[in-house]
Amino acid sequence: MTPPKATSPPPRVSIVIPVYNEEGILHSSVVDLITSLDELKWDYELLLAENGSSDRTVALGEELSKKYPRVSIHSLGEPNYGKALKEGILRARGTFVICDEIDLCDTDFYQRALAILDSDRADMVVGSKVMEGADDRRPMLRHTATLVINGMLRVLVGFHGTDTHGLKAFRRERLLGTVQRCNLSRDLFASEFVIRAERDGKRVQEIPIHIVEKRPPSINLFKRVPKVLRDIARLTYIIRVKG
Repeated sequence: MTPPKATSPPPRVSIVIPVYNEEGILHSSVVDLITSLDELKWDYELLLAENGSSDRTVALGEELSKKYPRVSIHSLGEPNYGKALKEGILRARGTFVICDEIDLCDTDFYQRALAILDSDRADMVVGSKVMEGADDRRPMLRHTATLVINGMLRVLVGFHGTDTHGLKAFRRERLLGTVQRCNLSRDLFASEFVIRAERDGKRVQEIPIHIVEKRPPSINLFKRVPKVLRDIARLTYIIRVKG
């Protein structure tokens, strides 16, 4: 695991990407993303938040980190998406933090979100896969699951948006306290983060995104359902009772 590259001045943008068993697309996705960001002439760091891979993801991440100074990788040693994402956010040093997925790397979202944050029209921007204007090319089952989960969150905890999981960007200093108070890990950390930001009075703005995944999900959807339902119950208790 490479140590945080904190000797240089903090960058303007930190991009945090959780990775799990991604040896098939990690190298090409990171190189393509670096190429796009360098064309934009951004001052950035790219943090790969590895969580319990059993393939060559860690080794490939280490190779990328050695070749590209802006890239670093840290590893939890356990499969836990939300915990890895939270750790990546806490390690981030940029004024703005972008949370992305390795099979998306959507620089169009980056640019639109940072324009909103730069103009101080929002504290957090969420890329919605299901709001009006979005183009979700995922399988219908995955699209439906997003609608169902976020519908449950609206009913159970009073969430006002259309999506919580996936792409988001925010001003680090304004959301750091919110991140630190999040209790859940795994899939529902991202949902708790957005919901807490909303309940904290942060200005959360959704923008539609175009989504085409580069590979099937690394974890089977049906295997995730029981854990997600348990975490929704926990989140409801945490938000409604503990506050």
